[in-house]
Amino acid sequence: MDDQLQRLLEAETRAQGIIDDASRQRQHLIDEALATAREAEARFEVDRSELRAPFLHEAQGRAEQAVAELARKYGERQRMLRELASRHETEAVDAALTLLLDPTA
Repeated sequence: MDDQLQRLLEAETRAQGIIDDASRQRQHLIDEALATAREAEARFEVDRSELRAPFLHEAQGRAEQAVAELARKYGERQRMLRELASRHETEAVDAALTLLLDPTA
């Protein structure tokens, strides 16, 4: 009976050792997985800015193009308004002269 108890105690000790080894291996695997995930996240953050750069460059180009187009339209509109004002000024001067020279007209 003592032999059986001794063997059971030894088996229990070996089983506990196996469990402890498995727990250490499990924790080691978890730590490695977390480290790998952190590295991947850090690489992603670096890559994200590199991925975003061409889109930002393209958006900047489009914004500059839109500003240039608006400036062109504004300049064109300003030129038209100046021509219109000049023409109306000339018409007003002509009408005033006509009225002054010939009040009955």
